[in-house]
Amino acid sequence: MKKIILLGTICLLLFQNSIAQDKGSGLVAAAVGLAAIGGAIVAVEQMKEQAELKATEYVLNTHPDMNSFSLKTLDFDGKKSKDMANATLITYKIQEFSLAEKPELDGKKFVLFGFTSYGWVNEYGVDFSKVRWMMIDDREWLNMMVAYVKTASSERNDSNIEGTLKSGKIVNRGVKGGSGIAIPFYKMDGDMYTVRDYNDMMRLVYNERSLGIYLKETSNLIQIGRDDIIKIHEFFFEE
Repeated sequence: MKKIILLGTICLLLFQNSIAQDKGSGLVAAAVGLAAIGGAIVAVEQMKEQAELKATEYVLNTHPDMNSFSLKTLDFDGKKSKDMANATLITYKIQEFSLAEKPELDGKKFVLFGFTSYGWVNEYGVDFSKVRWMMIDDREWLNMMVAYVKTASSERNDSNIEGTLKSGKIVNRGVKGGSGIAIPFYKMDGDMYTVRDYNDMMRLVYNERSLGIYLKETSNLIQIGRDDIIKIHEFFFEE
């Protein structure tokens, strides 16, 4: 909230200063432009704070045993309001910590997915009835990535995939091991897909650009970009 107030104050001061110095229509237009840009920044900050509040409420409601934790978004930095409206997934990194005078993040890690449906951002703000939440730990993420690799490659040995994932990195071309790509992904055109049933909630869909999660309840296909997959994997196994 402090960020929103500060941004709003800055925009107002810029607007007033430009009007006070105005000696022609050019400066008026510039001032209006500054106010519009500032308003867009404030709108994104409001969306960010609303989404973070709802994510925190979800954790409090579904995990009452968690007494101290950090919750940070992976998604909003640098995004515009239009980008937010088009987003199909919001993602949070969560980590527990022990209480101390200067606490450090030293506890169990989770990732919280918010799967959005069309219209979740509209002219009235954010409609969180159109967001489905799912919180996973490192074990569930590893299970998902094993299934993802089996969807994206010809490798079928679960133990081999899991070991490579734990010691290596997911990159654009496959899973990287010590000396190169240990498990190469299929080289497919952008309009080609492979599909694997994962559980009662979702199916995994792979193409050359992303991991797709097809939600059976809503019939929505959610795409997780490779960069986000890499960030989540590094959060669980490297940070």
